[in-house]
Amino acid sequence: MHKLIDFSLNHRLLVLAAWLLVVAVGIRSLGQLPIDAVPDVTNVQVQILTQLPALAPEEVERFITFPVETAMSGLPRLEEIRSISKFGLSVVTVVFTEGTDIYWARQLVGERLAAAREEIPAGYGTPEMGPISTGLGEIFQFEVRTERPCGDGGDTAECYTPMELREILDWFINYQLRAVAGVVEVNAFGGELKSYQVTLDPARLAAYRLTVGDVVTALSRNNRNVGGAYLTHAGEQYLVRGEGLIESLADLAQVVVATRGDGTPIYTRDLGRIELAPMVRQGAVTRDGRGEAVVGIVMMLLGENSRTVTEAVKAKIEKIQSGLPPGVTIDPFYDRTELVDRTIHTVAKNLIEGGVLVVLVLLLLLGNLRGGLIVAAAIPLSMLAAFTAMRWAGLSGNLMSLGAIDFGLIVDGSVVMVENILRLLHERRDDGHSHLEKVRAAAHQVARPVAFAVGIILIVYLPILTLRGVEGKMFRPMALTVVFALAASLIAALTLMPVLASLLLKRVREREPLLFRLARGAYGPLLRAATRKPAITFAVAVATFGASLAVVPFLGAEFIPRLDEGAIALQIWRLPSISLEESNRISTAVERAIRDRFPEVKTVVSRTGRPEIATDPMGVEISDTYLILNDRATWRFETKEALIAAIDETLKARIPGAIYSYSQPIELRIAELISGVRSDVAINVYGDDIDRMHQVAEAIVAVVGRIAGAADAKAEQTTGLPVLRIRLDHAAMARYGLA
Repeated sequence: MHKLIDFSLNHRLLVLAAWLLVVAVGIRSLGQLPIDAVPDVTNVQVQILTQLPALAPEEVERFITFPVETAMSGLPRLEEIRSISKFGLSVVTVVFTEGTDIYWARQLVGERLAAAREEIPAGYGTPEMGPISTGLGEIFQFEVRTERPCGDGGDTAECYTPMELREILDWFINYQLRAVAGVVEVNAFGGELKSYQVTLDPARLAAYRLTVGDVVTALSRNNRNVGGAYLTHAGEQYLVRGEGLIESLADLAQVVVATRGDGTPIYTRDLGRIELAPMVRQGAVTRDGRGEAVVGIVMMLLGENSRTVTEAVKAKIEKIQSGLPPGVTIDPFYDRTELVDRTIHTVAKNLIEGGVLVVLVLLLLLGNLRGGLIVAAAIPLSMLAAFTAMRWAGLSGNLMSLGAIDFGLIVDGSVVMVENILRLLHERRDDGHSHLEKVRAAAHQVARPVAFAVGIILIVYLPILTLRGVEGKMFRPMALTVVFALAASLIAALTLMPVLASLLLKRVREREPLLFRLARGAYGPLLRAATRKPAITFAVAVATFGASLAVVPFLGAEFIPRLDEGAIALQIWRLPSISLEESNRISTAVERAIRDRFPEVKTVVSRTGRPEIATDPMGVEISDTYLILNDRATWRFETKEALIAAIDETLKARIPGAIYSYSQPIELRIAELISGVRSDVAINVYGDDIDRMHQVAEAIVAVVGRIAGAADAKAEQTTGLPVLRIRLDHAAMARYGLA
């Protein structure tokens, strides 16, 4: 260390240039550092989604989920496979061990999917991997709105139906938003998917002696384009193209299914009703009590900067707005940058206040303005160096990583170094040695103690670096950030502080700081009284320590402070047998009740069931209702908990028959992705008797519900969906000649 100090003092301009380079690189790294509100604790996972609207859960489990799970077994670095089989949907989640590269994991899953597809019967859907996103991926949500909805009594010639709004979202908005750098997917939710529907009349089919299969075959053959190579004529080449795609209801009605004996064609219009109709759906969105809405959910690519991507999305939306049909607008209701900006503002405010406080304390303790400013320079320099290291280590700036930095720790080494230089410069002011040699001698005296002191602090954080899983993802970035900042502060104390002191502290007047002089007057009498009666002093100390221990059980504890996301995620659970239409009716009633009674809520959006890309595989009996809140200064309630309690009381009184649970949007999504369960704590029950497992689950709920602090305890609903079973009597079918 003495050699490092000597090198720094012998090459002062080089040291200053090096630290200026640190400043420049640090500022650049800060601009490139991914910024988010909280650490992303989602594990490394790949979702495999298979959709087939008509298949019951039992068939989904047997013919889709089981083959996919079997194919994924034995993958390298595999940690867990879990699955959900619902009506028309299979979701298999493959979880890998921490540290696995997501792209390598997806490559492995993709190779195994090829084998799984061969085991799935034809026509039973195609397994596909979900988007590369995490629990923090849903960064922006918007509604495609119209000022002229159909059915409001206005001019129906210029109104827009939910089907038309969904068509605008799918074919105009989504395509452009997917082109934004950092956007991995835009998930459509709500509205109606347009389809050409042929409703066959069994009596007409029987009269023409046709089957449903005949109609399906005729439609598939008459709905395609073909190529015919090319023709050469008069020295020119003409490409041959056969166009047969159905483009309208009229085209569909004109398809010939068969011909009679006399050559008369039988058209599809002769066999039933042809119309535009929505496809079968298992999800919908309602908003603010005014009925159904069409919503787009922008999902961010894993590892991207949420602020940068969201700002790019908003800029793209401004351009898209100009190309929308008259009366149609894009209305954002969830913007992650609001939470990120609020969080970073809080962190920055705390850091600035802490920095100012540290500088003031330094000035009071050192009693030298220039010395205090030299020490204070270690704060921004160490921070900028830490930003560079965070960027290289792939860490993000968030509440945990940035909020853990303690400026008092950062300046420890520099305080000792500069204070000793000030002392020695005063003591040896007339010894004949040069100013530079005095600074060198003072730095040599404390170099080893400074290094050991900072090293001891660094050792404290080493156990945190061994954490794994959710705890590791939460706290390792915090520990690494502190380690980076402390390491930079140690280097600054040994290199930059002596250099700055040699340049800026040439005339030093050593005198005891005013703070010490004042403290000495109060401390002296207390010290003399304590030493005269040591037994009483010791007894008072022991009593104070005992009293503090007695208070500990009443303080309460939690894993980490809860981040206020500025929104409430209200989950509504209904009977499994409920229809989508009835769920929408209840959600609309909930929205009206909240908007009527609580001005603290800016907007209410209910997402019932699952979206087009079923990354969140809810049934129609469950709704995620987002309550976006107004600024806290406008609230009538002192706390968010009081607001939630009032909302819960209102909903239970006005809309009984449903179960309401409360969380926050990011919390809810991360909990589901990590454990597969939409709650903070999940208890799994394993067995081969589903009825017995349900009994055990209900018993656990009864016990957990009595624990102080536990709320919304419930058993996951896996049964209760009514099914109309049609069992074929093969003997009777044979008697009637049916197959």
